[in-house]
Amino acid sequence: MGNNIAEEPAFKWWVKPALRRRDRIISKVKKAHQRKTHKFGIRLPNTVKEALEIDRDTGTTLWRDAIEKEMKNVMVAFEFNDKDIIPVGHRRIKIHLVFDIKMFTLQRKARLVADGYMTDPPKDMTYATVVSRESVRLSFLAAALNDLNILSADIQNAYLEAQTCEKLWAWAGKEFGSNEGRPMRIASALYGLKSSGKMFRDTLARTIRYDLGFQNCLADRDVWMRAATKKNGFKYWEYILCYVDDILVISENPSDVMTELSKVYTFKKGSIKEPDQYLGAQVVKFHIEDSENPDKVRWAFSSDEYVINAIKTVENSLAEAGLTLCNKNLQCKTPLPSGYKPELDDSAYLDAERHNYYQGLIGVLRWICELGRIDIALPTSLMSRYLAAPKWGHLENVIHMFGYLKKHPRSKMVMDERIPDFSESSYFSDFDWSEFYPDASEAIPCCVPQARGNSVVTSCFVDSDHAGDVVTRRSNTGVLLFVNRSPMQWYSKKQLTVESSTFGSEMIAMKTAVELIEGLRYKLRMMGFPIDGPCNVFCDNNAVVHNTTNPDSPLKKKHLSIAYHRNREAQASKTIRVAKEGTDTNLSDILTKLMPSPKMKSLLQYILW
Repeated sequence: MGNNIAEEPAFKWWVKPALRRRDRIISKVKKAHQRKTHKFGIRLPNTVKEALEIDRDTGTTLWRDAIEKEMKNVMVAFEFNDKDIIPVGHRRIKIHLVFDIKMFTLQRKARLVADGYMTDPPKDMTYATVVSRESVRLSFLAAALNDLNILSADIQNAYLEAQTCEKLWAWAGKEFGSNEGRPMRIASALYGLKSSGKMFRDTLARTIRYDLGFQNCLADRDVWMRAATKKNGFKYWEYILCYVDDILVISENPSDVMTELSKVYTFKKGSIKEPDQYLGAQVVKFHIEDSENPDKVRWAFSSDEYVINAIKTVENSLAEAGLTLCNKNLQCKTPLPSGYKPELDDSAYLDAERHNYYQGLIGVLRWICELGRIDIALPTSLMSRYLAAPKWGHLENVIHMFGYLKKHPRSKMVMDERIPDFSESSYFSDFDWSEFYPDASEAIPCCVPQARGNSVVTSCFVDSDHAGDVVTRRSNTGVLLFVNRSPMQWYSKKQLTVESSTFGSEMIAMKTAVELIEGLRYKLRMMGFPIDGPCNVFCDNNAVVHNTTNPDSPLKKKHLSIAYHRNREAQASKTIRVAKEGTDTNLSDILTKLMPSPKMKSLLQYILW
C-alpha cells in the first residue's frame, strides 16, 4: 500500500474489497482448518491431549508411539539447565506438535515444530536453495551415458543436524514428559524456524565440500561434482544432488559416498537404495526393446502415481455434486478440444469457492507437467491465464483435462543416452559468416570444469502459433529441448508482443529458443558434459530458416532486428545450426496448438513412452 501498488489497474479491482473483508476471510480460513478432523477416514488430533484420548478410545498406542518416536529424535534440539533459569538475551517462542497420516501405510506421524512467525527474520539471508528438476534429469542421463549407478537416501530429522543462529527459548509442554513446564533453550535448527532451512543446507554443504572433496556446480548450487576414474581408466564426474534432506548419488560406487555421509548424518532406516521415487516422480529402470544394447540400464520418470491420486481427489469432489469426469458423449481423447478458444468463453464468472477450487486444480496440473506430462503443457498454459478471473466454461474444460488424464494416466519420460541421427532427414546450411559477425563465438566461461565422460548432442524443436489468441492476437511460443534423445526442457508461453506476420512470431520464438539453448549448454558444460557440435534446431518456417542461416538474407522488419541478429549471431558462432522441419513432424507443435488425437499421438511417440 505504501508504494500505491493497490492503485494499479491489475490490483485496484480486487485489493480494496479484499482488505475490507480481511478479518472475515482469515476467520473462514481458520474455521476451515479446524474443520479438518479426519484424513483417509481416520480421526486427526490437534493436540497431544486429543491424540492420547484417541488412543484410549480405539484401544491402540499408534499416536503415543508416533509422539514418543518424534520426541526421542528431537530432544537433541533442546538444552535444559539445572536451575530452570530462563536464558538471558533469548526470545521466547511457542512450539507444538503437528499430526499427520501417511498416504499409503496409514502410519501416524508427529512432528515438533516452532512457531517461527513469532520471530523477526535473522540478519543473515534465510533462503535455502534446492536442486532443479532439470539437473536431476541431466544426472540420470549421465548415469546411462557413462554406465554409472545411482543410490538415494533420506536424512532423518535433517534440520536437527544443524545449529540454529537464532537465540530462542520455550516452555516444555506435555509431550516432554517429566520435563513439562521447564524452560529450555533451542540449540538446533528446529522445524518452523525461519533460518532452519539455510542452516541445514550450509551444514550439509560443508560436509560435502570439506569431508568428501566435492565441488559446487556453478550452474546449480545443489549439484556437487567430483572427478573420478573407473577401474578401466574411464574418466567421469560423480555427482551428489541435494533437495533438502533427500540425497542422490551418481557414481560407479555410490555406496562408498553414502558410507562417508552416514558417518556424519543419520539416514532413515532402509532409505539407502536405488531410487524408486524422487521429488514426487516415480523412478524406474527402463529397457528399450529395439536397442542395440538391450541390457543397457536407463532410467525413466513417471507421474502415474501422482496422476492417479489426483484423479481420485477430483472424482471425489465431483461425486459430491453428482458429476463425473467423462461420459459417453465426452470421450476425452485429447486434453482440450482442438478448436477450443478459452478467451471466447462467455459463461459466468465462478463464485469465490469455485474460484479457489479452480486455482487448486491448475496447481495440480502444473505439477503434473513438471513431472513430465508434456502432452498437457499447452492446455495447462492456456487455462492458467484465467487464474485471476476464471469462468464456469474454464472450470468445465479443466475438469475435461482430468478426464483425459484418467483415460491416459500412464506415460514415461526416458533418459535415453542414444545419439539421434539427423544426417538423412535434415539439411543444415554451412555458410561463411566471418564478414558479417567476425568475432562471433559461443560464450564459454573461463571456469568451466574439465569435460569427462561420453559426449552429448543437443537438439531443439521450435514453433509458434501465429495470432493464436483471437482476442489479443498474441502468438504462443513452443520450444522442446533434447539432450541426445532425452527430453530435457519444454516451454509453452504466450508472447509479449503482437506480431503482424507468421514470420515475426516465428522469429521471436526462435530468439526464445536460442536463449534456452544457451542456458542448457551452459549447464551441461558446468556439469562436465562434453558437447558434440552446435545445437540442432528445427523450425517449420522457411523464411525464418533462410534469414537465420543465410548471411545474405536482408532484414525487412526493423522492429524484429534484435531477434534477427540474435538468431544469426548464434548461427555464426556455431551455437546452433538451423534446418527446416515439416509442419507434420515438428515436435514443438504439441506446445503451440491444440490438435486432434491422431496427430497428437503421432508426435508424442517421439517424446514419451
